[in-house]
Amino acid sequence: MSGRWPPSTPPSSTETCEIGANCSPASEATRQWPGGFWPLPAPGTPEARVPWRNTWSGGCSRICPHGSCGQKTRPVRRVTGHSGRVAARPPGFHMGALSPDVTTPNRSGHPLRVNAARQALLEEFASIIATHPGLDRAMVSFQGNRRRPRFAWFKFREGFSAELVEYLVRQSGRSPGVLLDPFAGSGAALFVGRDLGWRCVGIEMLPVACFAVQARLVAERIDPRLLRRRLQAARSVRWADHFSPEFALRHAAITAGAFPPQTERALAGYRAWCRRHIRDPHVRNLFEFAAFAVLEDISYTRKDGQYLRWDHRAGKTRITGRFEKGVIPDFRRAVLAKLDSMLEDLTGDQDPPTLFDAMPESAARAGDIQMRQGSCLEVLPDLTADSVDLIITSPPYCNRYDYTRTYALELVFLGLGTDEIKSLRQAMLSCTVENRAKLAQLAEAYERRRQRPTFDRVLRVFEEQAALQEVLDRLVCLGREGRLNNANIPRLVRNYFLEMCFLIYE
Repeated sequence: MSGRWPPSTPPSSTETCEIGANCSPASEATRQWPGGFWPLPAPGTPEARVPWRNTWSGGCSRICPHGSCGQKTRPVRRVTGHSGRVAARPPGFHMGALSPDVTTPNRSGHPLRVNAARQALLEEFASIIATHPGLDRAMVSFQGNRRRPRFAWFKFREGFSAELVEYLVRQSGRSPGVLLDPFAGSGAALFVGRDLGWRCVGIEMLPVACFAVQARLVAERIDPRLLRRRLQAARSVRWADHFSPEFALRHAAITAGAFPPQTERALAGYRAWCRRHIRDPHVRNLFEFAAFAVLEDISYTRKDGQYLRWDHRAGKTRITGRFEKGVIPDFRRAVLAKLDSMLEDLTGDQDPPTLFDAMPESAARAGDIQMRQGSCLEVLPDLTADSVDLIITSPPYCNRYDYTRTYALELVFLGLGTDEIKSLRQAMLSCTVENRAKLAQLAEAYERRRQRPTFDRVLRVFEEQAALQEVLDRLVCLGREGRLNNANIPRLVRNYFLEMCFLIYE
């Protein structure tokens, strides 16, 4: 960084501590920072044109004197550098009392910009940010898969469309190599990449998504005639007659009462019949997957981002508002329709040859899929350096969406209980207010690999990201003022971006 700014000998002075729109002073508070207060450079000066040089918002003493936030300040560095890096900021720097985008003049008349780091970061990348009119909502979400064979078997709403993956792979201009999706979900990137000739590696923590990917892989190895014969036999079976308590769902606290009693009984009978009467493991897997894929449809619930939304007919006492999802199909009709759809997709692959079937098989499907279940925080460091040619992924967002709640029915179907669901929630990437920090586990893991310098480097990058620290400081202050609907939101945001920092490094 340039030695011209901040100046080596800043002016010695005692400044009145500037305040923001959301912090009213109890009295005129002053503070003396050793060496004096450094105001922002005057507009139009060379210093003002350098983004990382104009980020300070002034500061308070050890505790903000304004009284409304009580924010304790930290003697750390906070001035943006190139790419949002941080230079020095004086001890006592406190941004939390100011609104994110407020501009407050100090005594010398220069603005104290508290969003300067974010603005500088935006300006740095503005030239490569563009709106793409061809990428519509359906293409960048699961909506684009609803009519696509196999991709529509299971509604994994947080995924993207197969069409988007095709577009991105072709736009990359790369020859087929290794494609990585560290948040594989239901496998859109993996299956499309594989069909385009790539060797695909997927990492996924959520058992629900792993089961969906496994079912699709099984479907590729099955003889559709076996599935058809077993489906024909199943049409005359009364599932409730095969009920066995052994195969009834062991509900977690958050799924109890999710199904009408007759549906619960039919589902248990169906599972018992599959285990006792379907010998081929691949056919049995697809039958079980069909039931798994219709759980939401036959329940009183609907996935609603952060949680399961409950139909009032479930009789839940804590339901707010009156939600009714409409007609709830009976289990028999729903599961047979799903099996019919799956069989249609599988037999559709065996239509009469077309012009494109003259292509060598190696050109049509030369890739493969390797799926690894676990946390990408643990799996990624074990991958060989420079072993991946292309990454296409959609990570969880910092939006409080709790996959262990929205997919609770499916998790219970797979045998997870309340304690296991809670443990899974903590192991997943932090995107809920309940997630505890994973920093200690990360440090231990890097120590175990003898990569402590790497851990320290990534942590330093995170701590020196001024734009992010602006947001974190502001959230902490809002939390102390009681203006957040959950006091753990600052912790959530910090944990999320800290973990993402390690993931991006790897």
